Amino acid sequence: HDVADVVVPAPMPDFGPRGPGPGERRPGTDPAAVAAAVRSADGTGRYYRATTVRATLAGPTGTVDVIAFTGDASWGGYTMVSGRWFDEPGEAVVPTPFLAATGTRVGDTVTLGGLARPVTVRIVGEVLDPRNDGMQVFVDAPTLTAARPDLTDTSHHIEVAPGTDVSAYVTALNKALAPLGVTARTGALHGGSDMAATLDALSAILTLMLVAVAALGVLNGVLLDTRERVRELGVHKALGMTPRQTVAMVLTSVLVTGLAAGALGVPLGVALHAQVLPAMGDSVGLRLPGSVMAVHGWGESLVLALGGLLIAVLGALLPACWAARTRTATALRTE
Repeated sequence: HDVADVVVPAPMPDFGPRGPGPGERRPGTDPAAVAAAVRSADGTGRYYRATTVRATLAGPTGTVDVIAFTGDASWGGYTMVSGRWFDEPGEAVVPTPFLAATGTRVGDTVTLGGLARPVTVRIVGEVLDPRNDGMQVFVDAPTLTAARPDLTDTSHHIEVAPGTDVSAYVTALNKALAPLGVTARTGALHGGSDMAATLDALSAILTLMLVAVAALGVLNGVLLDTRERVRELGVHKALGMTPRQTVAMVLTSVLVTGLAAGALGVPLGVALHAQVLPAMGDSVGLRLPGSVMAVHGWGESLVLALGGLLIAVLGALLPACWAARTRTATALRTE
């Protein structure tokens, strides 16, 4: 979800190989000091910071992560499923699994415990976010002011101004942050995960395999058809058909099949996508918004439909070249 150009992660504790000792806590970097350095940096555009605290809920749901935002985080890439992003203190946005676990819906109120004092918030939106099994609550930082939360687990998210070089910005910002014990880096806090890269690579490999299998199927069919018609090709060659005309004739024979396959396959694929993706979301307790589902535009669908034609031509190219190279006398003697 995080689309920030630069992020300053929360400071990580250095407890050594034996872990934290009695009473030890993570370093207490002042978020206000980091925020001041960010605001004064040349090239800072939009900016917000996020503080994560633990809270409890009545019932079997146990603890939840409460993410309190300082500044406008609506540009941060959180995808709304229903409702809206919070506008003022006392409002909250939660993921779908939170609603299912607590039996609540948009418009209801929940009380967060386990803090200095209970905090009651009204749910105004449902957001797509599967982290921590969806047990999260997103609020404006002033909502938790009376609860006096621990502010050590704070990350800072920055969008640089247009025309600003991100690498140079990070280098300059890190010089200002060095005395504070934190470091800025390019990219989002949770961006570029290995799992996402693996799934993208797997999808690409499966797509290439399917294209190869389809092209081999076309090659097999056209090769059998061409061998059956080799004597007819010999007659055409004897009457003056050139090798280029032979290739064109064989390729033309698969054009209708390729166009029909694309015209039928793309709508069926889009329909299958519309059924499978919501089922995948339901299996993990997520409701997918329209922006996740609506990925096939008219332009992309047209290109995919023409892909059927391209696969047919690629599969028929080898038999077409074989037919063009066949000698006329050999083709005429073939029974």
